Amino acid sequence: MNDAAAVASLRDRVRGETLVPGDEGFAARCAGFQTAYRHRPSVLVRADGPDDVVSAVEHAAARDLPVAVQATGHGLSVATDGGMLIDTAGLSGVTVDARARTARIGAGTRLAAVVEAAARYGLAPLNGSSPGVGAVGYVLGGGLGLLAREFGYAADRVGSIDIVTADARSRHVTARSEPELFWALRGAGANFGVVTGMEIDLVPVSRLYGGELVFDLTRSPDLLAGYLGWTETLPEELTSSVSLLAYPDLPLFPATVRGRFAAHVRIAYTGDSRTGERLVAPLRALGPRLSDTLAEMPYTECGAIYNDPPMPHAYQGDNVLLRAFSPQQAAEVTQLVGPGAGLPCVVDVRHLGGALARPAEVPNAVGHRTARYLLRVLIPLMGAEPDEVMGVRDKVLGALAAESVGGRFQSLVYGGCAKGAPPTPAEDFWEPADHRRLSALKAEIDPANLFRFNRNIEPAG
Repeated sequence: MNDAAAVASLRDRVRGETLVPGDEGFAARCAGFQTAYRHRPSVLVRADGPDDVVSAVEHAAARDLPVAVQATGHGLSVATDGGMLIDTAGLSGVTVDARARTARIGAGTRLAAVVEAAARYGLAPLNGSSPGVGAVGYVLGGGLGLLAREFGYAADRVGSIDIVTADARSRHVTARSEPELFWALRGAGANFGVVTGMEIDLVPVSRLYGGELVFDLTRSPDLLAGYLGWTETLPEELTSSVSLLAYPDLPLFPATVRGRFAAHVRIAYTGDSRTGERLVAPLRALGPRLSDTLAEMPYTECGAIYNDPPMPHAYQGDNVLLRAFSPQQAAEVTQLVGPGAGLPCVVDVRHLGGALARPAEVPNAVGHRTARYLLRVLIPLMGAEPDEVMGVRDKVLGALAAESVGGRFQSLVYGGCAKGAPPTPAEDFWEPADHRRLSALKAEIDPANLFRFNRNIEPAG
């Protein structure tokens, strides 16, 4: 709890805002992109710089207030109920070193800003499908991006991280200065403190052959199996995915897909367009298309490939990492999420392998690299009951359970648990040996588990 004198003292030390329930703007400041769940802290600090984060963590640790961190709220997994929320959205900014091919980014920076800044020098970050996502949270969770099969996870290409740990100490962490913490932060960073900034590598990409092919699954029912077969012989320079969705017949959806059961195949290829056309020819042969946007594009337009919704909304998501995916399983999944599913449900299959299958040059906590595919279930919460949502999710993931490599990809599990449902155990997100190693480090860095509103790794012992 916060007494008035302690909050007043914190306000005096913080340049940004310090708010408590009842203050003007408190509720709005707690809101994020995920609208189904919301942090309800007893105190909120909107940091204006790293020193504000130090003061906030010092205040929280002295009063045993658990701490949550939010920049954009895209990946909200566990909402605070009491405790402190530190808002890092104000710690934004990008500085590019073109010669070193690196960028310094603040904790509140969105990926769109990094894409724009890097493009001035013919470079690109390893960003994901949505430009509106916070760059730091995306990287800490692993970062599975548009160029992933060629360049690996975004977490594989981090040079340094600035973080405030539970002892209210600001640290500049590198592979040399604190190798164990550096290993852990790249893949499990939210458990160890509040990141205020980081340095990331950029890659020499300025254009793409990319876009999407949209199919009507009532006319091409074997599309998913065809896509999976197509991925068997692709070069690493081509990263792709396919999404299935039975669209409601509502005016908010484009006329081309409204009321249809559609498949969206998304392509990002760094090779030349002529070769790209040759590579996608087998896809085009799978059936007639509702739309086809594949073309040469500057990398700054990469957000158009997925065209993720920019407006905040309510959603629930989960995923499974797969060693294989048979045509029979493809047919079962297609049926499970079709018009008979009972509620709109997006199934997104991402092709892994390539650089994703290789260890990072400087090892990190991102594991399960033997997986060949990731299957994600994303359910918009448009008035659906929690039991309905969990039921559809469990059916789809259950159909692939036999092919699971034994884990999930943490930054693609969205939303808190439905009431009464047990939380996903942390062991699901890391390999067993890595989880034990992370737990031992947690006991050293954050023994009181101050940072536990996340995919929480409990301190060993």
